[in-house]
Amino acid sequence: MQHAVAADARHIAVLAREGKGPPVVWLGGFKSDMRSTKAEALDAWAAQAGRAFIRFDYSGHGESGGDFAEGTISQWLEDSLAVLETHVTDRPILVGSSMGGWLALLVARHLLETRPDRVPCGMVLIAPAVDFTERLMWDRFPDAIKRAVEEKGVYHRPSTYSPDPYPITKRLIEDGRRHLLFGAPIRTGCPVHILQGMEDPDVPWSHALTLVEHLPGDSASLTLVKDGDHRLSRPEDLDRLVKAVEAMG
Repeated sequence: MQHAVAADARHIAVLAREGKGPPVVWLGGFKSDMRSTKAEALDAWAAQAGRAFIRFDYSGHGESGGDFAEGTISQWLEDSLAVLETHVTDRPILVGSSMGGWLALLVARHLLETRPDRVPCGMVLIAPAVDFTERLMWDRFPDAIKRAVEEKGVYHRPSTYSPDPYPITKRLIEDGRRHLLFGAPIRTGCPVHILQGMEDPDVPWSHALTLVEHLPGDSASLTLVKDGDHRLSRPEDLDRLVKAVEAMG
């Protein structure tokens, strides 16, 4: 286990596998961790193929320090950039799942602006939850939940992936508005392949189509999995993911 240090001395747990080729960097989802099924499948592929593979837990997630309820998109973006700065010395392939898809796009934008020599050489996004705090949460919340967030500062949202509800804080919602991408062209500087389940209850496949529409200047492809759910973690889904990453270089 290695670590990266983000702003405010947040300690980020990192698993880094050495290997050849563009380093593949895993960016997980909201309340997920670096030992998820898809991340483990990619690590097994990397071990067999001799590829470099880096995965990590955002602050408040998995094996990293911090309190999940205190987290924001800004913090998790800082965590991602700190890991790239510490562990990646070449142009990476970013693989982002759900919230990690949004973060991958924010990372690419930052690198285009600050480190053009480190712009990703490819990106694979699984059910990318771009702008999810606004589009998939706030815009869908009934007035009673919006009032709870505004007045109490938090709404405990039931989850199908955990017995415990997820705290959705006013801080998370307000900070998310600083990073919204829809409404203007999204530049990545690299090819993007999106994998999206059409039976996804959390990120509708129309959301993936909206993202493709916002990628006018880059090579973008979309694979719709007709019977796929949000996780896309069945054996056939994992095989599809590995092939998409391999095709990036």
